[in-house]
Amino acid sequence: MTHKVWFQTAVAIILTLVIIRLFIEVQGVFSPLFVVVETIFLPLLLGGVLFYLTRPILRFLQKKKFPKWAAILLIFALIAFLGWLFYILIAPIVSEQINSLAGNAPEIIESAEDYGQYLLNQREHLPDSVREQVNSLTGQFTDWASNIGSWILTSLMGLLSGVLALILVPFFLVYILIDHEKFAPFIAHFFSGERKTWIRKTLHDVDETLKSYIVGQLFVSLTVGAMLLIGYLIIGLEYAFLLALIGVVTNVIPFLGPYIAVIPAMIIALVQDPIMAVYVAIIMLVAQQIEGNLITPNIMGNALDVHPLTVITLILAAGNIAGIWGIILAVPFYAVVKTIVTNIYSKRQEIEHTATKEV
Repeated sequence: MTHKVWFQTAVAIILTLVIIRLFIEVQGVFSPLFVVVETIFLPLLLGGVLFYLTRPILRFLQKKKFPKWAAILLIFALIAFLGWLFYILIAPIVSEQINSLAGNAPEIIESAEDYGQYLLNQREHLPDSVREQVNSLTGQFTDWASNIGSWILTSLMGLLSGVLALILVPFFLVYILIDHEKFAPFIAHFFSGERKTWIRKTLHDVDETLKSYIVGQLFVSLTVGAMLLIGYLIIGLEYAFLLALIGVVTNVIPFLGPYIAVIPAMIIALVQDPIMAVYVAIIMLVAQQIEGNLITPNIMGNALDVHPLTVITLILAAGNIAGIWGIILAVPFYAVVKTIVTNIYSKRQEIEHTATKEV
């Protein structure tokens, strides 16, 4: 019985749950470790993302007989150049629109309150179930409004710590670019024979999965942002650049990102002209359909073939467990685990097939 897959799986699940329980009981012992992890998490994550974006450039330059140090210097020069282009071309437009939005914030808030008051006045004409939902949302909005000051202060402190963490990103990127080829051999040297071959193949597949997700998701986000910008400019929506940039950022959340991006755009559209909200909804629907049916399947292929219901479940669960970082990292983490499990299953099938042939 101990050789049965179901028995081994059950034992693995039980041991995992026991380890998690023990870890929770003694987590106070690891609090200094948590501080270190929280400090390096963001710069290490950004360094890893930049690594997958710049590794093709590094390989291209090395094929052209560039020394590795010279290729890395050129990569940093390219990153600095792109940052400079963003600073002189896009940042002024976004900054102007942010300042304009801040200046018009009282008018926007007043208009939003008018719409909310109108809906509240219509509560008596709504079904009981809908009326309960409206009352619940009204209470939540009141709580949110009362906590807006502390939320702004927390956000500013988080932004400051994020800016300080960015200083570490170049250091992580340099060392990853220099030593990334040593990681797989280092892990594999603890094994021998077929296990060593399997470990290297699994690490290669995980690497390909992460590359497909990061590069593909960036391309998809930029494409969706471009489509939103074109659509917003066509209909004459105010703060088009800023709203499109929000669309780029929120699209790092798979499946739900485009729907999150439409919320601020809808608010601005309602204040500008109610009919504009219909146009915004159409633009977002068209962009989402193009992204979901044409761009993502052709860019990412089947490497991240995850059902939308699974994506929603992962995002909701991870959001409750780890907040915004859980939402962002849930899908790539699941894709990596899925790749490892698939390789384990394939290896077991191969072993069973070999054993059957020998019999």
